[in-house]
Amino acid sequence: MTAFDEIRPYNDDEVKKIALELVNDPMFAAIVGKLYPKKEMKEQVLQTLSNVNSIEELQTQIIVPILVQIEKASTKGISYSAMEQFHPNESYLFISNHRDIILDSAFLNAIMHKHGFQKTEIAIGDNLLAYPWIEKLVRANRSFLVKRNLGLREQLLASKELSSYIRFAVKEKNQSVWIAQREGRTKDGDDQTQPALLKMLNMSNSKSITEGFKEINIVPMAISYEIEPCAISKVEELLNRKHNPNFKKSQEDDMRSMANGVLLPKGRINFAFGNPVNLKIEELTNNRPKNEAIQEVANYINRRIHYNYKLWPNNYIAADLLNQSQKHEINYTNEEKELFVDRMEKELSTLSYSFDESAQQYLKMYANPVFNFEKHFA
Repeated sequence: MTAFDEIRPYNDDEVKKIALELVNDPMFAAIVGKLYPKKEMKEQVLQTLSNVNSIEELQTQIIVPILVQIEKASTKGISYSAMEQFHPNESYLFISNHRDIILDSAFLNAIMHKHGFQKTEIAIGDNLLAYPWIEKLVRANRSFLVKRNLGLREQLLASKELSSYIRFAVKEKNQSVWIAQREGRTKDGDDQTQPALLKMLNMSNSKSITEGFKEINIVPMAISYEIEPCAISKVEELLNRKHNPNFKKSQEDDMRSMANGVLLPKGRINFAFGNPVNLKIEELTNNRPKNEAIQEVANYINRRIHYNYKLWPNNYIAADLLNQSQKHEINYTNEEKELFVDRMEKELSTLSYSFDESAQQYLKMYANPVFNFEKHFA
């Protein structure tokens, strides 16, 4: 594993040391205190953490209970579909849309744990690791690092390393992996797979493009939140970029998004697993030039995500408001529409941009999943 030491998750024999470092980190202890305001509960969690000896113990004794608490406090339940197609002894590369920095992959692993599957390894950008305790915690929780903000040569080398690690994890370790379909979260609800992601995955392929994609066993997955917990920060970021070409997010912005994603209301959440790419890989790649084949695979992943995305009343309401129509009114009630509009107006009132411009971006975020479904399947 020395070839991947800079990016790989920690191993079991490293977790004890990391757990003790976390317990003794004042910033990490403060975060635990926010999750568990009662002093005795905080101390109990830190004591439990100090005694873990493996990744499985860390996830089962610490992470899963925290996720249960987050689900109860900030959601109206998590649903999922098509788990029956998976075999416990097989490994998969889950490629999904990306809504929340932490919870997309965390809730996926909670679902896998509930059904007795091995938990997935998670790709996470190193730009999110603002503090040492964050890197320690995520790498102890089966996350591997995606290097960001590098020069061209360094980025090429990092992409090859990442590609090799993902193929090694799925093929050699028999370890399932999750990665987002694009760099960063989708800010406008328009979920599109970046061909660059698939090109990166193909960098470690020594066979035909068909066989190479078969080896990593891609499964498209759609994640649908009824309420966007970070809606305002996403709208604000889009408008900041529109009005200021030099705008750059700070680490504080990312930390705030991570906290809001965990703590703020999300309504209902749905995970839908699509048909594996391998079922169509011959049709998608055979007799096509490499770039064309990669684009066809990206298009297939998009169609599966758009088809399986759970459309909530809020999505249909936003589509009708944006188009000034009643096309989808059968999918929501007047009360649901009033609640959505009230939430939107309250959230947008905190921004310095005009209401009309802000509302356009806000509505697109919720409406684009409807438009994407209709583009392919209506």
